[in-house]
Amino acid sequence: MNIINQNRIKILGPFFFVIYFLLFSTLSAVAEQKDPLAPIQIGLFSENSLNGWKEKKFVNQTSYRLVKQDNQTVLQAKAEASSSGLFKKVVVDLTTHPYLNWRWKLEKGHPPLAERTKEGDDYAARIYVIVKGGLAFWKTKAINYVWSSTEEKGATWPSAFAGNYAILLAVRSPEDKKGIWYQEKRNVYEDFKKIFGEEIKKIQAVAIMTDSDNSKGSVRASYGDISFTAD
Repeated sequence: MNIINQNRIKILGPFFFVIYFLLFSTLSAVAEQKDPLAPIQIGLFSENSLNGWKEKKFVNQTSYRLVKQDNQTVLQAKAEASSSGLFKKVVVDLTTHPYLNWRWKLEKGHPPLAERTKEGDDYAARIYVIVKGGLAFWKTKAINYVWSSTEEKGATWPSAFAGNYAILLAVRSPEDKKGIWYQEKRNVYEDFKKIFGEEIKKIQAVAIMTDSDNSKGSVRASYGDISFTAD
């Protein structure tokens, strides 16, 4: 971590560390399937596993731990004026497995934040998918699927830190209830095409982040298993 110091990460925001993370680390593992149509498991938290996931702290440290909830193991995240994320490098072919599936539960959310500004760029729950640009780092792109504290469901907007490199999409809004598990399903292939106007065939990483470093708040959310499916 000598090339980019910690203060610079704070200024540029988490997305630019992801660019660094992908550029200067080994290639992502290719998701191999015995059955080409079987689901590609990204996060098997229900099996008490964080295999392949790595954590990076940006500002203080969000607590991520596997816990039992409703008779199943899930990943619980607690942020106290903190920002750290879990990243998993894995190549997924979106032409065969375009659908990202996950479930999540908001336990303690942010008050309404100006999420399109740097001061309000915090989310109690988010999952994002990343397309590696290689040495052409400006081609790196990401979609952040977020639980918004302000925006309407379905709204999209550029990251306050990364601009059009990373687009946020509100999957859940303030109207959605706390303490309830929601099952999500997004066609990532179609989302990239709609948002960026490109046919992205492969993604190289998936990340989870619960953060509150800009607003200095306290939030808590839980995540269930994550997978890509053919339909």
